[in-house]
Amino acid sequence: MKKRTGIISALLLTIGVLMTGCGNQTSETAGEAAKTAGVSVKEIRIATQPIPQYAPIFVAKKKGWLEEELKKAGVTAKWSSFESGPPMNESFASGGQDIGLLGDTAAIIPRAAGQDTRIIGIASSSPQALAILVRKDSPITSPKDLKGKKVSVVKGSYAHHLLSLVLKNNGLTTDDIKFINMTQGDTATALTTGDIDAGTVWEPVITKLLDNGTARVLADGTGIKNGLLVSVATNKFAAQNPELIKIYLKAYQRGAEYIQANLKEASQLIAEDVKLSPEQLEKVLAKFDFNPAIKPEDIAELKKSEEFMKSAALINNDVDIDTFVDTTYSKAAGIQ
Repeated sequence: MKKRTGIISALLLTIGVLMTGCGNQTSETAGEAAKTAGVSVKEIRIATQPIPQYAPIFVAKKKGWLEEELKKAGVTAKWSSFESGPPMNESFASGGQDIGLLGDTAAIIPRAAGQDTRIIGIASSSPQALAILVRKDSPITSPKDLKGKKVSVVKGSYAHHLLSLVLKNNGLTTDDIKFINMTQGDTATALTTGDIDAGTVWEPVITKLLDNGTARVLADGTGIKNGLLVSVATNKFAAQNPELIKIYLKAYQRGAEYIQANLKEASQLIAEDVKLSPEQLEKVLAKFDFNPAIKPEDIAELKKSEEFMKSAALINNDVDIDTFVDTTYSKAAGIQ
């Protein structure tokens, strides 16, 4: 009897150990599944441009907020910087990026060409952050005076749209001016030397040229164009990694909130990233709304930009903005 009792006790002990082991394994497996839910990669590739329009992501990077949250998901960030939208779009086309920050028109162009991307959030907006500049001593006092004059802009940029709108509001079209496709840097030089009569640019060039006494503002986006810039992601990446999109958007929002509450400190923190002095950057950042939430008026402006792109023959195919914009990720991140 004692022998049978001993055998039963041993069996119960063995079963208990096995059940405990299985229980631990199940718990560990569940924990691992929870850890990786909504994440299918080990690296997120983020493309930026060194301009103040994307200040919140630079703040989040400098503070380590994004990497901190990504680390919890077992993911690292790979950063790339581009001087403008076209080379960034080329990198997207070759499969080199997951998330990028672009002007509204620069985001629409590759979408029209067939890139499967989605707008996942607003990067910034500011009507005063894009403008038509003339030399400080220029006799031009009204946009009507631009008729027959040499006016530069980056073709296909959101500043190009502003130029078109300003001309239209003054009874002109781009056919009435000497339209010159020119980079921001070259425009700054050409204005200084007097090789052009006006240049349509965005920050930080505006502040630099105003501060050094070279130029003055003839017209900006106030009441005309809000100057939207957006965060885009490839649809495949976003669909397979919704948790990483949420982490990115939350970090962006945290950066935006920090700038709003600590303008001077934020300017000192990221001045080097955007190639401005802290004093200049403080003036520039004050112009922007960095809220990443996608609002109905943002969608309306994107539709106007898409219509402009078609009318100017900058895109050949229609872009369904309602499909291009995906608010599910920002809503999942609690961003309203």
